[in-house]
Formats: sequence, structure tokens, C-alpha cells
Amino acid sequence: MIDIHCHILPGLDDGPSNVDFSLAMARAAVETGTQMMVATPHIRADFDVDPDEIPPRVDDLNDRIEGAGVPLRVLPGAEIGWASVPDLETDVLAKLSLGTGNYVLLESPYGRKPVDVEGAVETLRERGFGTILAHPERCPLFQREPDRLTRLTEGGVLCSVTAGSMQGRFGDAVRRFTFDLLRSGLVHDVASDAHDHLHRPPGLVAGFEDAEREIPGIGRSAPWYTVTAPVAILAGNPLPEMPKHDGPAPTGIRRLLGRRR
Repeated sequence: MIDIHCHILPGLDDGPSNVDFSLAMARAAVETGTQMMVATPHIRADFDVDPDEIPPRVDDLNDRIEGAGVPLRVLPGAEIGWASVPDLETDVLAKLSLGTGNYVLLESPYGRKPVDVEGAVETLRERGFGTILAHPERCPLFQREPDRLTRLTEGGVLCSVTAGSMQGRFGDAVRRFTFDLLRSGLVHDVASDAHDHLHRPPGLVAGFEDAEREIPGIGRSAPWYTVTAPVAILAGNPLPEMPKHDGPAPTGIRRLLGRRR
């Protein structure tokens, strides 16, 4: 599986404070079936992260992961705050995009004040970038105005929800909204948004296991959300047709994903 949203780089933002904790995250990711992960440190005013520092930090971490014998590959990326988009040059945005494509991971706002998310999306579009909204299910603005999120997706924006939201780790209201988005076909990727190996650990499978009770049959779609769609995103390609969530429930998501926890 591929996790396109994870704060695994040590000492940059609110992720792990040291490389040992990063290695613990890498091991936890592999144990739950992840083979590739995109490091997405915050790019916003309250974190002093130099975009040019991300690729060498990723290289260093990959060396440590390989030396520890952990079968995980980390790619460079970023989670960009909506307010920071106008201040970033086009060449910098290109460095911060995910994989070799042109998709940028844009952080959904947490506050309740009016925010011009659409303006940030349009700025990115004008500069030749596609937008993936990080954790829109946890955004009060979208919870209050779901049609706003629908209009963004109709305009080509992709949505990446957090596996923990499917488990209720951010509250029942967020969990219910996540299921509404899944049923409505507004989810294009499931990521971990992991920050550590204990309280915000990586892992994607458990989210689908919990969602199975609310959306029978979604287990069949897990490979699409965690492999097929991420591969297209990282390559900058259009997403394949989204799976439908119907039919009888599968016998077990662990079997579908081909591994045990």
C-alpha cells in the first residue's frame, strides 16, 4: 500500500522529534501493509520548514530505513497550508508536489472562520498544479457546507481522508462525515496523516475494517484507495474509475489485502 500523507521526517514539524521515532513509524507502517510513504511536512507560517531541506532529509531517512532492514521507501512531498500558497513560487510548488506528477497536497483548514480555499485551489490551477485536499472530513467549513466540498471535487479537486477518521479517532461527528463522503463518491484516497508511532501511528487497514460495518463491501475498494489511486496521483495521471460500494460484505479485509496484522 501507498500512504501519500505522513509526517515521518524527524525534527521538522510536529512529527517525530528524532530519527529513532521515525524508524519506529517506518516499522509500524510496514507491519500494517504499507510499502511506500510520502513525507509531507507542514509548509505554513507556524513551521519554519525550508522546502529545499526536504529532499536531502528524505534521502537521509531512506538510508537509515534501509540500514535498519525495513522494507519501506519514502518519497518527498509536503502538506501546504492554504494561506501559504500565494507566497510560494511555482518552482517551489513543483518541488513540493507529490511524486513525479503535479498534484499538491493542500491542508484543509481547521478553523471556523471564512477561508478562501477556492482561491488557493484556483491559484494552484493557474500555475499548472492539481489539488488534493488533506483531511477534508476534519474541516468544520466542509462539515457545515458539504456542498462547497462537492463543488470543489466537481472542479477536479481530489480528497484524501484520514484512516483514523474512519475509526472515530477524531470524534463521532468526523467519523459520520467521513462515511458520508465515501458514500457520495467524494473520497479519492485514504492516507494515515501519521505523526508518531504511538498516538498518531501510520496504518491504513484498520480504517477499512471499521468502515466495513457502516459501508458493507467497502473492503473490496481498499486496494483502489491505497494502491491504484495513489499510483495515479504520484504519476500525475487521471484517476481510474472509482469503485462502487455495493453488494454483500466481504469475509474479511485482511484476506483482501493479502496480509495479517
